[in-house]
Amino acid sequence: MALKETINQMRQYLIELTHDLEKAAEGNRAAAQRVRTGSIHFAKVTKTFRKESVAAERVPKKGRKSAKKAIRKKKR
Repeated sequence: MALKETINQMRQYLIELTHDLEKAAEGNRAAAQRVRTGSIHFAKVTKTFRKESVAAERVPKKGRKSAKKAIRKKKR
């Protein structure tokens, strides 16, 4: 899954969870159950996001020097 797709999926889960949280606060039991199960799914997507975002940061961007190389040049 691409990082942008994961972000969009996280947004969608947050929208659904927020909607159901409001209903659960009013006493709707079914909405409370959806929040509990939705939070489990959201947690899985956030773990995927973390893995993908770390991997994306490791890939060097074109035209930029890595931070370590820039520091080494400054020391010389």
